Amino acid sequence: MSESFKIKLDGKSVAANAGETVFEVAKRVGVDIPTLCHDSRLEPVGACRVCLVEVQGQRRLQPGCAWVVTSDMEIQTHNDRIQRHRTVLYNLYKSDHELDSTGLPLETGNGNQLRELCQTVPDMKLAPVDAARSDRPMDDNPYIQFEPDLCILCARCTRYCDEVEAVNAITLSNRGSATTIATAGQRSLIDTTCELCGGCIDTCPTGALIEKKAPKNLVQLGGTESFRSTCNFCGVGCQLDLHVHNDRVVKVTSPEPGETLNDGNLCVKGRFAYDFIHHQDRITQPLIRDFNGDLQPATWEEAIAATAKGLNQVREKYGSDSLGFISSSRCTGEENYLMQKVARAAFGTNNVHQCAAT
Repeated sequence: MSESFKIKLDGKSVAANAGETVFEVAKRVGVDIPTLCHDSRLEPVGACRVCLVEVQGQRRLQPGCAWVVTSDMEIQTHNDRIQRHRTVLYNLYKSDHELDSTGLPLETGNGNQLRELCQTVPDMKLAPVDAARSDRPMDDNPYIQFEPDLCILCARCTRYCDEVEAVNAITLSNRGSATTIATAGQRSLIDTTCELCGGCIDTCPTGALIEKKAPKNLVQLGGTESFRSTCNFCGVGCQLDLHVHNDRVVKVTSPEPGETLNDGNLCVKGRFAYDFIHHQDRITQPLIRDFNGDLQPATWEEAIAATAKGLNQVREKYGSDSLGFISSSRCTGEENYLMQKVARAAFGTNNVHQCAAT
């Protein structure tokens, strides 16, 4: 059990645990510390300098996401010095990133935490910075697009690719103002170890990484409604958010990390393979073949009765071991258990299998 002690946060005594950072304590007690490079799934690096706080006894402001608290530590998260720092920092970021008046990066249609922060401080009207970023050649992968001019080099995407996905498909490349996110040999993501999970899109705070499939003008179209659902591609039960416009799913995102069993992560199928929802060939109701062999719509009761009748006829004519039951990896463990129960208890055969072999 971790050691507990008291610290002072903005003049108030609050409980803290050994190993916690200033950011973690502040979040737990409802104190907001802004950040751009922080993701609870990743090791803190203090790269964006947005979360700097004042720690008594420290000459410089310290990164709240990485500074570990100790007993009786006194911390200020909001004061004039911190506000001056944030005002200058946000304006420096803004001078290097062209942002439109809707709070979105130009032409991308992705949310932008940087733009939201810039709206909280006065505009210093700094001259635009023309950073010598290296552009990447056209990437022919079907899902992920990179906009170098919107990247602030927080490295959340590269760290996610390393620490969560463990595939190291992208990295920080070049040096100085030419630093950018790249792949080995500037290859397409298709030709790397990338699994196209889209986690880099999800964690990006500025819209530099965006989804190719989603409409780029969702705000102009009136936005979307969001509905929480469960991915049906396997039995894990990952939670996802369906974004619906005009009764059509136009985008899938993952919930906030820590909210669900998948901790904000999705695979390539969960995030991008939603075309089947509105596909013209999708089966949306039970079908039974008539005497001519043509499929006809039926109710679930009719379909189950027809299935049971057919299976019983085969068993009576050829015996129980003439039957085989195959379940799906999309099913839950409980559903696969019921399938083997039907095979063994109802029809008397051990010929039962599941395509994931679990």
